[in-house]
Amino acid sequence: MTQSVVVQVGQCGNQVGCRFWDLALREHAHVNKKGLYDEALSSFFRNVDSRKSAGGACGVGGRIQHLKARAVLVDMEEGVVKEILQGPLREVFDSAQLLTDVSGSGNNWAVGHMTYGSAYREQIVDKLRKAAEHCDCLQCFFLIHSMGGGTGSGLGTSVLSLLEEEFPDVCRIVTSIYPSAEDDVITSPYNSILAMRELTEHADCVLPVENQSLVDIVNKIKIMSHSAKPGSVIKRDSTVISGQGGLSGPEKPFDAMNNIVANLLLNITSSARFEGSLNMDLNEIAMNLVPFPRLHYLVPSLTPLYTLADVSVPTRRLDQMFSDAFSKDHQLIRADPKHSLYLACALMVRGNVQVSDLRRNIERLRPSLPFVSWNQEGWKTSLCSVPPVGHSHSLLALANNTCVKPTFMELRERFTKLYRKKAHLHHYLHVEGMEQSFFSEAIDSLSSLIEEYHQLDATKARLIPDAPRLSIAT
Repeated sequence: MTQSVVVQVGQCGNQVGCRFWDLALREHAHVNKKGLYDEALSSFFRNVDSRKSAGGACGVGGRIQHLKARAVLVDMEEGVVKEILQGPLREVFDSAQLLTDVSGSGNNWAVGHMTYGSAYREQIVDKLRKAAEHCDCLQCFFLIHSMGGGTGSGLGTSVLSLLEEEFPDVCRIVTSIYPSAEDDVITSPYNSILAMRELTEHADCVLPVENQSLVDIVNKIKIMSHSAKPGSVIKRDSTVISGQGGLSGPEKPFDAMNNIVANLLLNITSSARFEGSLNMDLNEIAMNLVPFPRLHYLVPSLTPLYTLADVSVPTRRLDQMFSDAFSKDHQLIRADPKHSLYLACALMVRGNVQVSDLRRNIERLRPSLPFVSWNQEGWKTSLCSVPPVGHSHSLLALANNTCVKPTFMELRERFTKLYRKKAHLHHYLHVEGMEQSFFSEAIDSLSSLIEEYHQLDATKARLIPDAPRLSIAT
């Protein structure tokens, strides 16, 4: 079986990563009743016996000794990582996997990318190589970071280019958390646009997640919990509520939002972690969903949305679940894919679902989903037999769809408002190695990306619907 390494950078990246590891362990504990280190566990965890020499690695098939996450944790403030090391997950990471500083990047992409990227380059490469050496067959790097701050956007994208440089043949899937318009970091438009250029150049796939979408979803869950309808209440004492997980203490404001992103990662990795009748290799995602190298932004949608918040709602019927995945309420960015153009779409289903169920629902939905004329059959599907804990089935849809264009246009508009006045620019230009040309090149890169989506959208009007079938008179 193949292995993957998760690289979590910055405060947001480490908090989301921590939730992923916590919930992944719960899933494996739910399935693995014998306490044996199996191939499913080996995909994201090492089994270490400290009594053995040479790192103490134990092979597949033996008893579980100490599970260590295949992860590299990077943050230029030590607070979150220190909290993880004092929490319930402290045994899952060892010091060789961690890299922290104390001063932070001050919400400045240039400090993260230029200053820390240069100062810590060798240490980051060393930790990535060590993580890779522990793998028999390294298939994918998952990078988790935010776009609005300094470390996540700056150092996160520096790590991304290092991954391409050091491991050019290993798939790079990036989960990027985009700031909302009301973000408290004034310079977040600068950081996001500078980071976008790096994502467009160096990632194989990017899964954009908007903070505002997460806020909207969490608010829906809260409304359900206060509706007082029988069967529509959050279980307050649920062990799956995020505050009880990897970070110690009471639930924090972002925990519920981080849960949703962790759920996205659980679903996208399920085929790599468990058996299924129609499994999907992680490198097949880019191969099938990215027809053009720059257009690799895949819009994620989840159903049910409430898996990790443990809302006691009646299970959605299977066909309804497929319909939900294409509705705007279930997208992790604010978008309506049905009114934009699909380049390709992946459906990753978990639970007791048959191939015939997949085909039936694709045929049912196909007429309402506009696909590009040259890829009308652009569906990639996977079936994993292990459902999320507490549910009979779930679905993750990844859509390469032009509906990302408004998100990028809004980001460009917020950038332009600041940049037109050269506001806050001096903070960036004081950083060694940073030049003003970086800004103009970054905005040109984004404008070019938006134009590529625009040209595809323009073809939608020319799509000719299928000719009506002749009916036989009776």
